[in-house]
Amino acid sequence: MMNSEVVSSKKEEEKKKDTSKVYFFIIAIAALLATNIYFYVKFKTNGEKVYALTVEKENLQVQIDRIEAELDKIDVENVQLTPEMTVQKDDSRAEIAELRKKLENKSITPKDIDDAQRKINLLKKQVDHYRVDVQRLVQENQILSKQNSTLNESVVEKNKQINSLTTTNAELKEKVTTASALKVSSISINGLEVKKNGKESVEERAKRVDKLKINFTITDNSLAKSGERDIFVRIIDPQGNLVIQGDNIFFVHGEKLQYTFKHNILFTNKGEDYVVYWSAENGFTKGAYTVLLYEDNAIMGRSTVVLR
Repeated sequence: MMNSEVVSSKKEEEKKKDTSKVYFFIIAIAALLATNIYFYVKFKTNGEKVYALTVEKENLQVQIDRIEAELDKIDVENVQLTPEMTVQKDDSRAEIAELRKKLENKSITPKDIDDAQRKINLLKKQVDHYRVDVQRLVQENQILSKQNSTLNESVVEKNKQINSLTTTNAELKEKVTTASALKVSSISINGLEVKKNGKESVEERAKRVDKLKINFTITDNSLAKSGERDIFVRIIDPQGNLVIQGDNIFFVHGEKLQYTFKHNILFTNKGEDYVVYWSAENGFTKGAYTVLLYEDNAIMGRSTVVLR
């Protein structure tokens, strides 16, 4: 009886021990599961945060790229910026560079992301204002360019008109000058012999001629002014040479001409007759002597006398 109770008691104690071990293993497994769940949740949360930060950083980079592309597109306009606009553009470029530098930092925090987003929003507004200013400047330049083009066309047209008027005036002046030039209505040349008593007689024999007498009458001209005039005389000898007495030069239509002598007259514009004389230094020879009269840039008349 005693033995039976002892055996029964031992079995109960062993059963209790086995139950305790089961409870211990259950608690240990539960603790291990709880630890695993904690670390799983923790790492999962951190991974999600890292992923979220990466996505947000990429989104910010995309926004910065768009802003920078907008600045590049504005620069293509190649507009002469005002000093204020140049400073504004440079500030925007510097802000972009600073934001890129911050986003490349691996230890960036959500707070840093929020700060960067705020700065990007401000930068967007700044670039929008800058773009509006540039567009306004482009429009103003286009208006000025159009005005300048119109003005240039007007200046060219005015210059054409001025040149045309200048040409017309020059032509009119030349016509008036030509029309107002003195012309002879008649001219005659005679050889004269001077007697010892001073009397003069017409002579055709060259060896007896002492001088030439040139008679000419000037035609009335309502466009010509009265007053003293210099008459330039050119004499061509029988050999066809211009007789020159000294370094005598005058101009006809801008061309230099030599003359034999000049004579001053008083032009009255009343159809008066005039007489001039010329003596050859070495006497006269047989042949034709041609006399040409010039005044005020033009020829007045010509005539020839033949000496025997």
